[in-house]
Amino acid sequence: MSTAGAAETDTEAAAVANTSGITAQSLTATLKEKLEASHVDINDISGGCGQAFEAMIVSPLFAKKNTLARHRLVNSALRTEIAAIHAWTPKCMTPEEWEQKQGS
Repeated sequence: MSTAGAAETDTEAAAVANTSGITAQSLTATLKEKLEASHVDINDISGGCGQAFEAMIVSPLFAKKNTLARHRLVNSALRTEIAAIHAWTPKCMTPEEWEQKQGS
């Protein structure tokens, strides 16, 4: 039994993602360009249909900004893309915070 709107095959999921134009790769490219991100890891958590993403974003532009300010910066950079998807969950770190996390 399928859920309304859910892709039943990988081919269908790819077609839906291609229709919306939102992919992990396109989000990564935009974040690297607009936020000078040194590391971006985006996971499509929607089963491949391109409607829900979680992200780890590392950028020097996050320095001296609280979580809300970091999310606003990301959301501003991805305004068009976020309007076209269902769910977006970013985690934002500075390069120093990222290095500390990798070392622990």
